[in-house]
Amino acid sequence: MISFFTQDIKFTLKNKTKVRSWLSSVAKKEGGAIEELNYIFCSDNYLLELNKKHLNHNTLTDIITFDNSQVSVARGPKTSHIRHLTSDIFISIDRVTENAEKFNVSRAHELHRVMVHGLLHLLGYKDKKPADKAQMTGKEDFYLKRF
Repeated sequence: MISFFTQDIKFTLKNKTKVRSWLSSVAKKEGGAIEELNYIFCSDNYLLELNKKHLNHNTLTDIITFDNSQVSVARGPKTSHIRHLTSDIFISIDRVTENAEKFNVSRAHELHRVMVHGLLHLLGYKDKKPADKAQMTGKEDFYLKRF
């Protein structure tokens, strides 16, 4: 189940059904199963407070992902690991809007990029090292083209 909420701002996500279907297909293609994924759209100030409280970072960010996912192992002729995704993903609409202007893309495009970015983190992708960041960006671009 994928749900969308707002906290301290007025915002309405467009094309919710299409977004849910797209995110579900990304998870499935990457070997994940969405159990409960909550996207919470909020302001810079709200996300900054979460960043300070939970991560001890005093900086603005566009997204914070709280991962409560679990991995199950299916054994047989071929062992497989399935990530059962459960998460609250907070996204600053202020940051998304500013970054859309900065990168000369629509706000919807930037929002979808950030949404899939959070999902890719849940699926195990990292972005701290240059090689990891390049892989993450490649995945974002790949899935954005399929939206």
